[in-house]
Amino acid sequence: MSPTQVKILVPGNHLMVGLLGQRDELLRIIEDAFEGAHIVVRGNEITIEGDEAERVGRLFDELVMLLEQGQRLDASDVGRTIAMVKDDVRPTDVLTTELLRSARGRTVRPKTPGQKRYTDAIAGNIVTFGIGPAGTGKSYLAVALAVQALQAREVDRIILTRPAVEAGERLGFLPGDIMAKVDPYLRPLYDALYDLLGPEGAQRLLERGTIEVAPLAFMRGRTLNRSFIILDEAQNTTPEQMKMFLTRIGFGSKVVVTGDVTQIDVPGGRSGLPGLEQLLGDVTGLAFVNLTKSDVVRARIVADIVDAYEAADALTRRANGSGANRPGRRRGPGHGR
Repeated sequence: MSPTQVKILVPGNHLMVGLLGQRDELLRIIEDAFEGAHIVVRGNEITIEGDEAERVGRLFDELVMLLEQGQRLDASDVGRTIAMVKDDVRPTDVLTTELLRSARGRTVRPKTPGQKRYTDAIAGNIVTFGIGPAGTGKSYLAVALAVQALQAREVDRIILTRPAVEAGERLGFLPGDIMAKVDPYLRPLYDALYDLLGPEGAQRLLERGTIEVAPLAFMRGRTLNRSFIILDEAQNTTPEQMKMFLTRIGFGSKVVVTGDVTQIDVPGGRSGLPGLEQLLGDVTGLAFVNLTKSDVVRARIVADIVDAYEAADALTRRANGSGANRPGRRRGPGHGR
């Protein structure tokens, strides 16, 4: 029985360098990922033979479509695209979704199927919980969609908040008033704003009050209408704070809650995030999206660090036996998103 053979004709030699990479770097990544396929390139024709020929053919078709839409491919892009094809997900359905253009002209897009589910959930629900490890883009994508909603005049303001929980350092020892003390805890949200809007654009909206960045304690007693509200680091809320926050939602508002249950620093470990899906899962207009290590889009080492922590945590749970179903309360690799 002859092996399966697939031929791909790339429309134009100008796409070949972007498809194969400098010195065939990207081609070698594909060959390593599909050992059951033999790939031969002649001019702008690619011939694939072997048991995985059809799947590799689909991969090249998807990569060519991405290049035709003006996207540049690097090793991480190709790696994520390979993973999607192996999971029978069309990469173009994920990677061509444009959320926003940053102040520098960079297009913000979801980069994994999990991120696409997350952004779709935000678009289709009033309240969305994005739960997962560091590096999965939870906060950044939420801020990007908040800016998009503000620019489209779907909301009148953006409110970014997070609990100011001490994690080793003591707030009382920091100089300044309460806002100066909590500012370091809010800095990741400022960083996302500055990246998306530019320092001048972000500062102008902050000064006008169109964008408000404040500690969670400042939300008490307010009703937030026509606002896009993001609660970041929600694993560090208490159950009482979480209830307080969720009952601030007013008319025409949208809420995104992000958190990582492996990085709980709240005193006593009484986090308001674990268990919420069981409590609120049947509420209409509310969605939970769980992101995983496969959605980490930072340097590969971040995903490897998450892997190492998860493996160690699994060993600890097995050793403890009775603690197997309890959420972790250790600190994970870094606080950033």
